[in-house]
Amino acid sequence: MTQATEPFVHPALFYRSSEEYLAGTVPFIQKGLAVGEPVAVAVPRGNLELIRAELEGSAEAVKFIDMNEAGRNPGRIIPKVLRAFADTHPTGRVRIIGEPIWPGRTEAEYPACVQHEALINTAFHGRNVTIVCPYDAVRLDAAVLADAYTTHPVVVDEGREEPSDTYDPDRAVAAHNQPLARPPGAAATFDFEAERLPDARDFAVARARHLGLAGERLDDFALAVAELTTNSVVHGGGSGAVWVWEEGGQILCEVRDAGHLSDPLAGRRPPQRDQLGGRGLLMVNYLTDLVRVHTGPDGTAIRFHLGS
Repeated sequence: MTQATEPFVHPALFYRSSEEYLAGTVPFIQKGLAVGEPVAVAVPRGNLELIRAELEGSAEAVKFIDMNEAGRNPGRIIPKVLRAFADTHPTGRVRIIGEPIWPGRTEAEYPACVQHEALINTAFHGRNVTIVCPYDAVRLDAAVLADAYTTHPVVVDEGREEPSDTYDPDRAVAAHNQPLARPPGAAATFDFEAERLPDARDFAVARARHLGLAGERLDDFALAVAELTTNSVVHGGGSGAVWVWEEGGQILCEVRDAGHLSDPLAGRRPPQRDQLGGRGLLMVNYLTDLVRVHTGPDGTAIRFHLGS
């Protein structure tokens, strides 16, 4: 890859075979290790093992992260994977391979993935970090590859590097800020205000338990509901509504209120050491399997998914 003129570098890497995948990732890693740059590889486990085997002994110097687990919820990749690694190396350049979009991502997950890729550019603007994002150009839909051009300033395809003519991360974020489908008619719902916050939480937790959630997963659910309903009272106009239902083997919970999220990176910034508030949505991203957000002048809906 050519020398960048900006501190932050964010190319998409299209690959069509294991050989192309390794040709686009391993030299990037080796060049970083050769000059003493910290390197992390956060990709799905199959590709993780592919890279690890190719690196042989030098793999010990690389931090490997299974994206199937760490990036299951795209909303936590920036704070818990990318920033968590880069922030431990505040001086010099950091190299990361991050593959958040792979065949098998669900239709519900995909909008959050695109917004994640777009928001990387804001989260790392001005920092000495290179994040290479591989895309399987054979098994991913053409629309996914088109979105990669929108979220990455540079695309590497068949070894050729070219600037993207359609790069517009703000447009990508806005395009996927679509209204969420209303919860199904069978979903249990509860309207709340400040005085009824405990009742709303008890209602949601009881419903999730009835639907089969238990143990640590139920504890995670309870904490996520508490964070979102409190945010509604404090920042969302003082009231809101919560829905709980089962869908596709997961428990879904949605909280709607009259507030508006003006910060696209809300819930994706690691907290500052002395920060007292502002961690609610971040905590929800950490605890759950997927978070979908729609925000606009008429209010905000935040929906999270939890598998049992």
